[in-house]
Amino acid sequence: MRDDNFLVEQNARSIWHPMAHPADMRANPPRIIARGEGTHVTDIEGRTVLDAVAGLWNVNLGYSCQPIKDAIAAQLDVLPYYSGFRGTSTPTSIELAYELAQFFAPEGIERAFFTSGGSDSVETALRLARQYWKVRGQGDRTKFLALKKGYHGTHFGGASANGNANFRRNYEPLMPGFFHVPAPWTYRNPFNESDPAKLAQLVAAAIEDEIAFQGADTIAAFIMEPVLGAGGVIVPHETFMPLVRKICDKYDILLIADEVVTGFGRAGAWSGSRLWGVQPDMMCIAKAITSGYFPLGATLIGKKVAEAFEADKTTFGNIGTGYTYSGHPVGCAAGVAALAETQRLNLAENARVRGEELLAGLNRLKDKHQIIGDARGKGLMVALELVSDRATKKPADKKTMAQVADTAFDQGVMIRISGPNIILSPPLILKAEEVDTIIGALDVALGSV
Repeated sequence: MRDDNFLVEQNARSIWHPMAHPADMRANPPRIIARGEGTHVTDIEGRTVLDAVAGLWNVNLGYSCQPIKDAIAAQLDVLPYYSGFRGTSTPTSIELAYELAQFFAPEGIERAFFTSGGSDSVETALRLARQYWKVRGQGDRTKFLALKKGYHGTHFGGASANGNANFRRNYEPLMPGFFHVPAPWTYRNPFNESDPAKLAQLVAAAIEDEIAFQGADTIAAFIMEPVLGAGGVIVPHETFMPLVRKICDKYDILLIADEVVTGFGRAGAWSGSRLWGVQPDMMCIAKAITSGYFPLGATLIGKKVAEAFEADKTTFGNIGTGYTYSGHPVGCAAGVAALAETQRLNLAENARVRGEELLAGLNRLKDKHQIIGDARGKGLMVALELVSDRATKKPADKKTMAQVADTAFDQGVMIRISGPNIILSPPLILKAEEVDTIIGALDVALGSV
């Protein structure tokens, strides 16, 4: 590898970074993260900080999970790659598909279709939803319903389902046939409703109203995150997703659970769907499937969809989508090891306990710092929303958010800024004393503004 001086000089010169303006990156080169160990990362200047972002929601097992590294190395020695297209398979893809079906059996999952990541998983689910209705002889069912503030990746299908203008406007016009209803967001909603249970009912009514307007026989699926992540960690009332499931059943609409973030324990349950007691028709997973050690994802298929495809006698049941790295043997080996470690350490329970401690600490900060408008979260998906005025809920500006992030880093904690939100999603191996570290760093950072 080139020396550090070369890396610093070339930083943001030959690479464009996701979700950032290239000119901003050139003018203000990003931090170069050089090493990771446990829950901490170290930059090229030797500064070690607690990673309260877990890479990007995904390094649930931290940066030192030896079983995953061993599994990757062993698989590279045996078979570094082979295609998963028709006619060939690999031992690790067979094993991981079986393990996922067992792990997600409470969600009603029976099959797995492997992808390269979360956006691929969403795109595949959207395609399969439309195809499902062709198999069923209802080809007019092509539309999708989604929540405002929801995030479903960067492919054109997922971007069309996204409910946040920040991820839409620069790429419009997007795909037709996607329609959005208000999110069950207690802090900000068009109903001015602060009671979460009442808000769940109001949003459910809005969903039914949109179904009536569009025509139920034209709608393929409703897609939602059980806890909205990139939109600012919006936690719906416990009745909301069951209400959505009931509505989908009433109108014979598929329910797609986007569990790219919430899968594998982050929300304090093994999945967001399980957290709310719902069985979706399909699930989108990625991120923590390998704890970030290898790019991998999957679209998980429930019984109703699986049976329709496998009983099909026409060409409509032929799967006409896939990826070069679908079922990558090295990724699947990493996935098998990650799943085993995730269960062995009971990460969902640790996420629940540490998440309660973290949210309690953030609420104490809210009492102290007027700049905090709202503190919310579930498990180790937590956010602070900063405002310049609590009464009007005017969001804090970009300069303020950047100062908070920089000061927190100087205090030894990496946080993520998304609009006026501080998003915290630390590794699920987080310890109680590390919760205190996060709270302490944020206290100083918030005090600085």
